[in-house]
Amino acid sequence: MQKTSFNDSPDYLAKKAFFDKVLTIYGRNAVKEALEDEVVVIHKLHLSKSNKDAKVLEEMKAIAKRRGIEVAYHDKQSLSRISKNAKQDQGVALDIVLEHFGDEKSFKNKHKTYRIIALDGITNPQNLGMIIRSCAAGNIDAIILPTKGAAQISPLVIKASVGTLFKMPIIKTSNLQETLKSFRENDTEIYTLSSHAKSSYKDETYPKKTIFVLGNESEGVSKEVERMCDKSISIPMQRGVESLNVAVTASLLAFL
Repeated sequence: MQKTSFNDSPDYLAKKAFFDKVLTIYGRNAVKEALEDEVVVIHKLHLSKSNKDAKVLEEMKAIAKRRGIEVAYHDKQSLSRISKNAKQDQGVALDIVLEHFGDEKSFKNKHKTYRIIALDGITNPQNLGMIIRSCAAGNIDAIILPTKGAAQISPLVIKASVGTLFKMPIIKTSNLQETLKSFRENDTEIYTLSSHAKSSYKDETYPKKTIFVLGNESEGVSKEVERMCDKSISIPMQRGVESLNVAVTASLLAFL
């Protein structure tokens, strides 16, 4: 009998599933704001041993003590490896647990019907935050967010989402095409937005499993992803306006 490798053990898989949901933010203002927000689930506060005494640091430690959050102290180099931004971390980093982060397999196991927005190359953090906010407020069940070639969750995104990031299911993917393919095999129809499409987004009858793909702010949906879509739909516009900001487009789709 083949032995179960350490990497396949239930303990390892449980830890991996947990840390896949952990986001590390940095910077004194961003960290303090997150600590003060009781809605935010926090794993650990990281501080540099080289930090000089400061009121904001004492406030952070006091909040951590009150909330029962572990505080870890590191040398400057070790902290920079945690924050991944030595120039801007200001000697502090914070591990946030995003309970709604997951993968397509676990999402499909929990949902028999869904409406999803997939993001293809969205690079502006503010746009990402506003998209998350609109989706959380509207009729969207999840957002598919690539881990490469796109804006990632950051203090800027958290601020632009006005806290809704912690309420919105987000499916992380290292390969958007493969993830969309997986959903198609699950009887999902995929739509892309195009100003040249003849069908208005308002006139469509959408199936129980639907994905809308929104593309890069300047270049739109990539050709590779576009080929995977079942149909293109348009948002009719007046007075010669050619396109809308991607976050505005997400808002319209979220409230269909």
